[in-house]
Amino acid sequence: MKTYSNGEIWAFEGKSRATDDGAGVILGLDGGATSTVCVCVPASAAIHLAGETAAESVKVLARATAGCSNYNSVGEVAAKETLEKVMAEVIYKAGISRSVVRAICLAVSGVNHPSDQQKILEWIRDLFPWNVKIFIENDAVAAMASGTMGKLHGCVLIAGTGCIAYGFTEDGRQARAAGAGPILGDWGSGYGIAAQALTAVIRAYDGRGPQTLLTNNILKVLGLASPDELIGWTYADQSWARIAALVPVVVTSAEDGDEVADKILRFSVKELADSVKAVIQRLKLGGEDGKSPFPLVIVGGVLEANKKKWNIGKEVIKHISNDFSGIHPIHPEVRLHLILQFL
Repeated sequence: MKTYSNGEIWAFEGKSRATDDGAGVILGLDGGATSTVCVCVPASAAIHLAGETAAESVKVLARATAGCSNYNSVGEVAAKETLEKVMAEVIYKAGISRSVVRAICLAVSGVNHPSDQQKILEWIRDLFPWNVKIFIENDAVAAMASGTMGKLHGCVLIAGTGCIAYGFTEDGRQARAAGAGPILGDWGSGYGIAAQALTAVIRAYDGRGPQTLLTNNILKVLGLASPDELIGWTYADQSWARIAALVPVVVTSAEDGDEVADKILRFSVKELADSVKAVIQRLKLGGEDGKSPFPLVIVGGVLEANKKKWNIGKEVIKHISNDFSGIHPIHPEVRLHLILQFL
């Protein structure tokens, strides 16, 4: 068992903890490239939801938050430690032990292939009793369910540190676009926007590109004196979330009239819209004429990075609706369907 600076992570189970009353609990985990959230709810919650009881009425026994759990961003060791840490914390806060857990649903970014599911399954299986049910999906699947009350039909667009468009038909077909990470071109993501901004600053400094407000604005936020220092700052820690945190600076610069920042945001809007359009076309969600109605669930910090003039989410929807007028945008609150719709 992995140990940490505060001692054995599961050492609390050696003390007096609540024992199994026959009902048990469910753990639900939403893991992204920025943060990971885990909640613990009574196992009876799945039955309540099946009976159309509102998800908001389900009692959350405990909640814990940790960092990135996308192993494509931080590596397998760090991702595994994050998952274990956040689950141990929520179990500790709930006053129980692992013996009470009946099922775990993990919705994790970076799960793109059955081999990814198998890898994470092996990590989690080693931590819990053999009879615990474990479900692993891409976080886009859970995001879709959170906006449609558990029904997998329509399209979801996530744009936070990373981005992905994912679609589902009522007969079970699926399609996706983007979500391959920054190296493979997720330019609509927070990382993609910020990376373009950093590149623009260096190009301006070299004389290879136009001058931009991004230079002073980014240097000020980072506490740096010169664009030269950006090189060391960038490569000192290349975690996606650290880079993506600069998105608000890009939006502010664009609103202040900077053409370079504005161009970056408009390109990113097009990238996000094109990803959704690709999924819609492949699944024919809009019907033959593009006018058939279907839900479009919008999730993520980039789509919510709205200032006085720039509203990225609104611009993306506008671009999509030009071709597919039947879309019904949904901005969901976090719901327990995120956890329970697989059970």
